[in-house]
Amino acid sequence: MRTRTLRFGLYADEQGLAWVRELVAAAVGPRSARIVRESVAHTFPGSELTTADVYDLLAEQWAVEHPGQSSGGREAVELRVHLVCSLRTWRAIRKTVIRTLCPEGTAPHVCRVPWMAA
Repeated sequence: MRTRTLRFGLYADEQGLAWVRELVAAAVGPRSARIVRESVAHTFPGSELTTADVYDLLAEQWAVEHPGQSSGGREAVELRVHLVCSLRTWRAIRKTVIRTLCPEGTAPHVCRVPWMAA
């Protein structure tokens, strides 16, 4: 088994970030995988780009979906979760997290936390 990384761009406040972390932990729990580290990045190593630069469309999505509402403490970040697991398990976990981040299918709707799988 190798260490593999799940990466999600999020436009979230602390509460939204905690919710996504819980989704990841719930997806990992029943599988043969172990979370070894997790971090929230605001910049990309070896680059001048910030997560705000890369995931700026998530802030725009929030503004469109929540007209007139304050974004509060939300910011564009990248959640990185390092797992020890097989490639097949990593794929299954990633698929489960994506499905639970916005479970309402393809019909127009508002996601609780705007996100992008990286």
